Amino acid sequence: MTLIRSIATAVCVTGLAFTSWAQAQNVEVQNAWARATVQGQKASGAFMTLTAQTPGRLVSVSSPVAGVAEVHEMKMEGDVMKMRALANGLELPAGKPVELKPGGYHVMLMDLKLPLQKDTTIPVTLVFKDAKGVETKKEIKLPVSQTAPAGAAAAPAHGAHKH
Repeated sequence: MTLIRSIATAVCVTGLAFTSWAQAQNVEVQNAWARATVQGQKASGAFMTLTAQTPGRLVSVSSPVAGVAEVHEMKMEGDVMKMRALANGLELPAGKPVELKPGGYHVMLMDLKLPLQKDTTIPVTLVFKDAKGVETKKEIKLPVSQTAPAGAAAAPAHGAHKH
């Protein structure tokens, strides 16, 4: 009986792990990159396009290279460009690509522990929440570049993304 219970538990745990993995695969990440920094610079942005198969949200991010990582929004309010963290995360409608780009939604990496050097990669963990409130994580490696890679959103023509 103990063997049967152990097997049943293992099957349930494996099923839960697979479900969590499958849910994390619910969001496709494309054209991801982080902006390179110079010595002494303590913040930078990370950008990507997220496409969810089912409705959800990007609720948080983290990276071992940053003391603080947040999902941010930049938008014009009158004649002033304002930036703020999205307290409730970023909505990801089903099947609709959501672009995180300079001058718009982006991941803000602050209190950097080291410079982000061009032609390296940094680990980032994205945390998603589905419509049922279930959280899943997706680990990605972001290439570090001075400019957006081919196919990714480039910086707006009116100036650089600075903090």
